[in-house]
Amino acid sequence: MASKNPPEINASSMADIAFLLLVFFLVTTTMDTDLGLMRKLPPPLPPQVEKPPPIKDRNVFVVLANANDQLLVEGELMDVKDLKEAAKEFIENPMNNETLPEKKPVQVDFFGEVMVSKQVISLQNDNGTSYDLYIQVQNELAAAYNELRNELAMDKFGVSYDKLVDDKQKAKVKAIRSIFPQRISEAEPKDVGGN
Repeated sequence: MASKNPPEINASSMADIAFLLLVFFLVTTTMDTDLGLMRKLPPPLPPQVEKPPPIKDRNVFVVLANANDQLLVEGELMDVKDLKEAAKEFIENPMNNETLPEKKPVQVDFFGEVMVSKQVISLQNDNGTSYDLYIQVQNELAAAYNELRNELAMDKFGVSYDKLVDDKQKAKVKAIRSIFPQRISEAEPKDVGGN
């Protein structure tokens, strides 16, 4: 009696099929990408360069976010939704209020001599601040600058600042940025407190 071995399966093309399936899934699958904050960090100061002089208190807009996700702006509790308007008022100082930032004359292409605010926004977070509040605060501050820039571009050029950026009109974009430079100083998180 001869033993009957089952016929062997030809597996030579299995590797090709597995490779094709892998390529198919890599090509057709979409991956969520993490969104970050568009910030350009300043270069580190060379050791021989002196530190810049201190900034006057009236030129600094202090924003603190504590561990209880409360926002303290210029020493007073504020809701996140009110932050953008407060920041715009501070950045622009339209009435030359003596408690808001000083202004200095700057020669700007397309505009001539313009009085530019010496404003700096100082953002400090607590170690326990939620990421959600942190992002909301960043968005509101960025929106304040963007709205001021858009308003200025519409007044001067008849198009929004965003359109100037999209159209790569670098000279006009640079001029508007020099009038409303985005100065957000972010300190290292620490225990600000919850009360």
